[in-house]
Amino acid sequence: MDKIIREAQELFNVHVTGRQVMSLITYEKELLEWNQKFNLTAIRDVESIRTKHFLDSFSCVLAWRANPPNRLIDVGTGAGFPGIPLKIIYPNMKLTLVESVGKKAMFCQHIVSVLGLEDVDVLHKRAEDLGHNPEHRECYDWAVARAVAKLNVLSEYLIPLVRIGGRMLAQKGESGPAEAQSAEGAMKLLGGKLEQLIPVHLPGVADDRYLVIIDKIAATPPKYPRKPGIPTKQPL
Repeated sequence: MDKIIREAQELFNVHVTGRQVMSLITYEKELLEWNQKFNLTAIRDVESIRTKHFLDSFSCVLAWRANPPNRLIDVGTGAGFPGIPLKIIYPNMKLTLVESVGKKAMFCQHIVSVLGLEDVDVLHKRAEDLGHNPEHRECYDWAVARAVAKLNVLSEYLIPLVRIGGRMLAQKGESGPAEAQSAEGAMKLLGGKLEQLIPVHLPGVADDRYLVIIDKIAATPPKYPRKPGIPTKQPL
Protein backbone atom coordinates (compact mmCIF):
# COMPACT_ATOMS: atom_id res chain seq x y z
CA MET A 1 0.00 0.00 0.00
CA ASP A 2 3.03 2.32 0.50
CA LYS A 3 3.52 2.43 -3.27
CA ILE A 4 -0.07 3.60 -3.84
CA ILE A 5 0.28 6.32 -1.19
CA ARG A 6 3.45 7.57 -2.86
CA GLU A 7 1.92 7.45 -6.35
CA ALA A 8 -1.29 9.17 -5.22
CA GLN A 9 0.81 12.05 -3.94
CA GLU A 10 3.22 12.22 -6.88
CA LEU A 11 0.61 11.89 -9.64
CA PHE A 12 -2.46 13.60 -8.19
CA ASN A 13 -1.17 15.50 -5.15
CA VAL A 14 -3.46 13.39 -2.92
CA HIS A 15 -2.26 12.99 0.67
CA VAL A 16 -3.54 9.77 2.23
CA THR A 17 -3.50 9.65 6.05
CA GLY A 18 -2.82 6.52 8.11
CA ARG A 19 -6.49 6.18 8.94
CA GLN A 20 -7.47 6.48 5.28
CA VAL A 21 -4.92 3.79 4.40
CA MET A 22 -6.61 1.47 6.93
CA SER A 23 -9.96 2.15 5.21
CA LEU A 24 -8.48 1.30 1.80
CA ILE A 25 -6.98 -1.93 3.17
CA THR A 26 -10.37 -2.94 4.63
CA TYR A 27 -12.09 -2.03 1.35
CA GLU A 28 -9.64 -4.14 -0.63
CA LYS A 29 -10.09 -7.12 1.70
CA GLU A 30 -13.91 -6.97 1.56
CA LEU A 31 -13.84 -6.57 -2.22
CA LEU A 32 -11.65 -9.67 -2.65
CA GLU A 33 -13.90 -11.69 -0.30
CA TRP A 34 -17.18 -10.65 -1.90
CA ASN A 35 -15.76 -11.15 -5.36
CA GLN A 36 -15.42 -14.87 -4.68
CA LYS A 37 -19.21 -15.11 -4.17
CA PHE A 38 -20.50 -12.40 -6.48
CA ASN A 39 -18.89 -11.18 -9.65
CA LEU A 40 -18.44 -7.54 -8.61
CA THR A 41 -15.38 -6.66 -10.66
CA ALA A 42 -13.19 -8.35 -13.25
CA ILE A 43 -10.13 -6.91 -11.49
CA ARG A 44 -9.21 -9.55 -8.94
CA ASP A 45 -5.60 -9.20 -7.83
CA VAL A 46 -4.34 -6.78 -5.20
CA GLU A 47 -1.90 -4.94 -7.45
CA SER A 48 -4.59 -4.24 -10.07
CA ILE A 49 -7.18 -3.23 -7.47
CA ARG A 50 -4.74 -0.68 -6.12
CA THR A 51 -3.84 0.78 -9.51
CA LYS A 52 -6.99 0.33 -11.62
CA HIS A 53 -9.52 0.98 -8.84
CA PHE A 54 -7.96 3.10 -6.09
CA LEU A 55 -5.44 5.20 -8.06
CA ASP A 56 -7.81 5.49 -10.99
CA SER A 57 -10.49 6.83 -8.62
CA PHE A 58 -8.04 9.34 -7.15
CA SER A 59 -7.27 10.63 -10.65
CA CYS A 60 -10.63 12.48 -10.57
CA VAL A 61 -8.93 15.00 -8.29
CA LEU A 62 -7.20 16.43 -11.39
CA ALA A 63 -10.62 17.67 -12.55
CA TRP A 64 -11.43 19.84 -9.53
CA ARG A 65 -7.90 20.48 -8.26
CA ALA A 66 -8.14 22.38 -4.95
CA ASN A 67 -11.93 22.71 -5.03
CA PRO A 68 -13.53 19.29 -4.32
CA PRO A 69 -17.31 18.85 -4.66
CA ASN A 70 -19.62 19.37 -1.69
CA ARG A 71 -22.13 17.02 -3.30
CA LEU A 72 -21.02 14.30 -5.68
CA ILE A 73 -23.13 11.67 -7.43
CA ASP A 74 -21.44 8.58 -8.87
CA VAL A 75 -23.63 6.86 -11.47
CA GLY A 76 -23.13 3.17 -12.28
CA THR A 77 -20.67 2.95 -9.41
CA GLY A 78 -20.34 -0.87 -9.52
CA ALA A 79 -18.37 -1.85 -6.41
CA GLY A 80 -18.07 1.81 -5.39
CA PHE A 81 -15.60 3.34 -7.87
CA PRO A 82 -14.67 6.14 -8.02
CA GLY A 83 -17.10 7.39 -5.32
CA ILE A 84 -15.97 5.51 -2.21
CA PRO A 85 -12.19 6.08 -2.55
CA LEU A 86 -12.99 9.79 -3.10
CA LYS A 87 -15.21 9.82 0.00
CA ILE A 88 -12.35 8.25 2.00
CA ILE A 89 -10.03 11.15 1.11
CA TYR A 90 -12.78 13.82 1.35
CA PRO A 91 -14.66 12.82 4.52
CA ASN A 92 -16.87 15.94 4.47
CA MET A 93 -18.20 15.37 0.96
CA LYS A 94 -21.84 14.31 0.59
CA LEU A 95 -21.86 11.28 -1.71
CA THR A 96 -24.65 9.52 -3.60
CA LEU A 97 -23.86 6.17 -5.24
CA VAL A 98 -26.23 4.92 -7.96
CA GLU A 99 -26.14 1.29 -9.07
CA SER A 100 -28.85 -0.63 -10.94
CA VAL A 101 -27.41 -4.11 -10.19
CA GLY A 102 -28.69 -5.31 -6.81
CA LYS A 103 -25.66 -7.27 -5.60
CA LYS A 104 -23.31 -4.38 -6.42
CA ALA A 105 -25.55 -1.89 -4.61
CA MET A 106 -25.64 -4.31 -1.67
CA PHE A 107 -21.84 -4.47 -1.56
CA CYS A 108 -21.64 -0.65 -1.60
CA GLN A 109 -24.07 -0.47 1.31
CA HIS A 110 -22.00 -3.07 3.16
CA ILE A 111 -18.68 -1.27 2.64
CA VAL A 112 -20.16 2.12 3.62
CA SER A 113 -21.33 0.55 6.86
CA VAL A 114 -18.08 -1.37 7.54
CA LEU A 115 -16.00 1.77 6.99
CA GLY A 116 -18.42 3.89 9.03
CA LEU A 117 -18.75 6.48 6.24
CA GLU A 118 -21.28 9.23 6.93
CA ASP A 119 -23.36 11.23 4.44
CA VAL A 120 -23.37 8.46 1.83
CA ASP A 121 -26.58 7.33 0.11
CA VAL A 122 -26.58 4.11 -1.90
CA LEU A 123 -29.45 4.00 -4.39
CA HIS A 124 -30.41 0.78 -6.17
CA LYS A 125 -31.94 2.69 -9.08
CA ARG A 126 -31.48 3.70 -12.68
CA ALA A 127 -30.08 7.11 -13.59
CA GLU A 128 -32.97 7.80 -16.00
CA ASP A 129 -35.48 7.59 -13.11
CA LEU A 130 -33.32 9.59 -10.75
CA GLY A 131 -32.97 12.40 -13.28
CA HIS A 132 -36.67 13.23 -12.83
CA ASN A 133 -36.69 13.04 -9.04
CA PRO A 134 -36.75 16.59 -7.56
CA GLU A 135 -34.47 15.45 -4.72
CA HIS A 136 -31.75 14.67 -7.26
CA ARG A 137 -32.43 16.61 -10.47
CA GLU A 138 -30.02 19.53 -10.89
CA CYS A 139 -28.84 19.12 -7.27
CA TYR A 140 -25.20 18.04 -7.53
CA ASP A 141 -21.93 19.97 -7.87
CA TRP A 142 -20.38 17.11 -9.81
CA ALA A 143 -21.74 13.92 -11.40
CA VAL A 144 -19.13 11.29 -12.20
CA ALA A 145 -19.14 7.96 -14.02
CA ARG A 146 -16.52 5.47 -15.06
CA ALA A 147 -16.88 3.02 -17.94
CA VAL A 148 -20.69 3.12 -17.92
CA ALA A 149 -21.71 4.07 -21.47
CA LYS A 150 -20.62 6.04 -24.54
CA LEU A 151 -20.45 9.76 -23.88
CA ASN A 152 -23.59 10.73 -25.82
CA VAL A 153 -25.59 8.23 -23.66
CA LEU A 154 -23.72 9.07 -20.46
CA SER A 155 -24.43 12.78 -20.91
CA GLU A 156 -28.16 12.03 -20.77
CA TYR A 157 -27.67 10.12 -17.50
CA LEU A 158 -25.45 12.67 -15.79
CA ILE A 159 -26.12 16.21 -17.00
CA PRO A 160 -29.75 16.30 -15.68
CA LEU A 161 -28.39 15.58 -12.17
CA VAL A 162 -25.96 18.50 -12.14
CA ARG A 163 -26.89 22.02 -11.01
CA ILE A 164 -26.25 24.92 -13.38
CA GLY A 165 -22.65 25.91 -12.77
CA GLY A 166 -21.80 22.34 -11.76
CA ARG A 167 -19.91 19.80 -13.85
CA MET A 168 -20.02 16.31 -15.23
CA LEU A 169 -16.90 14.14 -15.22
CA ALA A 170 -16.54 11.01 -17.35
CA GLN A 171 -13.55 8.72 -16.84
CA LYS A 172 -12.73 7.39 -20.28
CA GLY A 173 -10.20 5.21 -22.07
CA GLU A 174 -8.50 5.92 -25.39
CA SER A 175 -11.84 6.59 -27.11
CA GLY A 176 -12.32 9.67 -24.86
CA PRO A 177 -11.36 12.42 -27.34
CA ALA A 178 -13.37 10.94 -30.25
CA GLU A 179 -16.42 10.33 -28.02
CA ALA A 180 -16.21 13.87 -26.64
CA GLN A 181 -16.22 15.30 -30.14
CA SER A 182 -19.16 13.24 -31.36
CA ALA A 183 -21.21 13.89 -28.18
CA GLU A 184 -21.00 17.70 -28.31
CA GLY A 185 -24.49 17.96 -29.87
CA ALA A 186 -26.00 15.78 -27.14
CA MET A 187 -24.25 17.81 -24.44
CA LYS A 188 -25.60 21.06 -25.84
CA LEU A 189 -29.15 19.70 -26.02
CA LEU A 190 -28.93 18.76 -22.32
CA GLY A 191 -27.50 22.10 -21.15
CA GLY A 192 -23.85 21.06 -21.13
CA LYS A 193 -20.70 22.27 -22.86
CA LEU A 194 -17.44 20.39 -23.27
CA GLU A 195 -14.86 22.12 -21.11
CA GLN A 196 -11.70 20.03 -21.34
CA LEU A 197 -10.03 16.64 -21.60
CA ILE A 198 -7.30 15.81 -19.11
CA PRO A 199 -4.96 12.92 -19.96
CA VAL A 200 -4.33 10.52 -17.05
CA HIS A 201 -1.32 8.23 -16.70
CA LEU A 202 -1.53 5.27 -14.36
CA PRO A 203 1.70 3.43 -13.54
CA GLY A 204 1.98 0.14 -15.41
CA VAL A 205 -1.19 0.76 -17.45
CA ALA A 206 -0.41 1.13 -21.15
CA ASP A 207 -3.83 2.36 -22.36
CA ASP A 208 -4.51 6.07 -22.70
CA ARG A 209 -7.01 7.42 -20.19
CA TYR A 210 -8.85 10.72 -20.05
CA LEU A 211 -11.05 12.75 -17.76
CA VAL A 212 -13.75 14.38 -19.88
CA ILE A 213 -15.15 17.47 -18.15
CA ILE A 214 -18.46 19.03 -19.15
CA ASP A 215 -19.80 22.34 -17.77
CA LYS A 216 -23.51 22.63 -17.02
CA ILE A 217 -24.35 26.03 -18.49
CA ALA A 218 -28.15 25.83 -18.90
CA ALA A 219 -31.11 23.96 -17.42
CA THR A 220 -31.80 20.51 -18.89
CA PRO A 221 -35.10 20.45 -20.85
CA PRO A 222 -37.82 18.66 -18.80
CA LYS A 223 -38.16 15.72 -21.20
CA TYR A 224 -34.60 14.50 -20.45
CA PRO A 225 -33.54 11.98 -19.41
CA ARG A 226 -35.88 9.80 -21.45
CA LYS A 227 -37.35 6.55 -20.07
CA PRO A 228 -34.98 3.76 -18.89
CA GLY A 229 -33.34 2.00 -21.83
CA ILE A 230 -34.15 4.63 -24.44
CA PRO A 231 -30.90 6.64 -24.16
CA THR A 232 -28.97 3.45 -25.02
CA LYS A 233 -31.30 2.37 -27.85
CA GLN A 234 -31.68 5.83 -29.39
CA PRO A 235 -28.64 7.90 -28.37
CA LEU A 236 -28.95 11.68 -28.79
